[in-house]
Order: sequence, then C-alpha cells, then structure tokens
Amino acid sequence: MTEKIILASGSPFRKAMLLNAGLDIEAVPADVDERALEAPLEGVSPEDVAAILAEAKATEVSERKPGALVLGCDQTLSLGDEVFHKPADMEGARRHLLALSGKTHQLNSAGVLMRDGEVLWRHVGIASLTMRKLDPAFIGRHLARVGMKALASVGAYQIEGEGIQLFEKIEGDYFTIVGLPLLPVLAELRALGAIDG
Repeated sequence: MTEKIILASGSPFRKAMLLNAGLDIEAVPADVDERALEAPLEGVSPEDVAAILAEAKATEVSERKPGALVLGCDQTLSLGDEVFHKPADMEGARRHLLALSGKTHQLNSAGVLMRDGEVLWRHVGIASLTMRKLDPAFIGRHLARVGMKALASVGAYQIEGEGIQLFEKIEGDYFTIVGLPLLPVLAELRALGAIDG
C-alpha cells in the first residue's frame, strides 16, 4: 500500500524526482514569503535556514490538507557566511557566477515530513561544489546559451544541464544538488509505512 504524498513545493524538479521514484504525489505549492521568514534568521546557519523554510512550507500546506502526509522542501546555497537566492534577472545570474567562480560552495537541501502540523522527520543533505575559474566573457556566452533557465536555481546553474560544465569537483548526492535529499526521504517514508519497502 502506498500513501499519497503532498509535496509542498511548486518545483518541477522535485516533483519529477518523486514521480520517477514511483511515488504517488500531489504538488501543492506552499503560500509562504520565504524572504520575510528568513529576515529574522541572521546568524542562523544556512543548513538551519533551509530546514526552517522547509518546515514553514510543510506547516502551511499541512494546515490546508488535514490528515495528509506532507513533504516540505527548501534549498539554500552558501558561500562561506553568504546565502544566495535565485537571481532576479540575467545581471544577477552573472554576478552569482562571478562570485562562485573558482570557489567551493555548499548546497543545503532540507526535507521535512509532517502530518496535521506535527513534524515527523527532518533532514538536511549537504553537497559541496567547486566551480572552476570562469572567464567573464565565458560567463556571458554561457548565460546567452542557457537563457532564462539560469534564473530557476539559486546558483544560476542547473547541474542536470549545461551547468555541469561550470564545475571541476562535486562532493555529494546528485538529488541533494537538484533540491531534495531523496534517498533519506525515501528511507523515512518506508520507515513510516507510507511506501512499500
């Protein structure tokens, strides 16, 4: 017996990962203001910020879906103490890539499972990515090729596409990089009896 999982996210990447894993998913994007929630969190680690935002999303959707098993997710990108958000425009994407060029950053992907407002489980997967040193002219050509896709992720790249060419070293789980610690989520869903296993 497999239980329907409510995904508190509008991310097509997260939804596709879960559907590809054979889960029965209903995507119900959370109605939360991430930046407003994040504002009072100065000094909180990027990993904890991701977990707090994932829990806020799960909570909002759980209130609308009584009895349902809800998966809230969020991802932060951190370079040292600086947390990056999705670029607003192509100039923002260019600045992101210039800042990340030649450096190692972290992607922190949080998952929170909740039912009726009660947190059943939380986890943050962490991946470290080292971007190769990028020539500014190359960054311009790269962004011209990928276009608006650069605005769909916090780092202005998509590892599952041409963004892979920006890196020299990656340590961590592919799914965590794309935005969901999928293997730990599946393990917990099995432990909860929500999926067969």
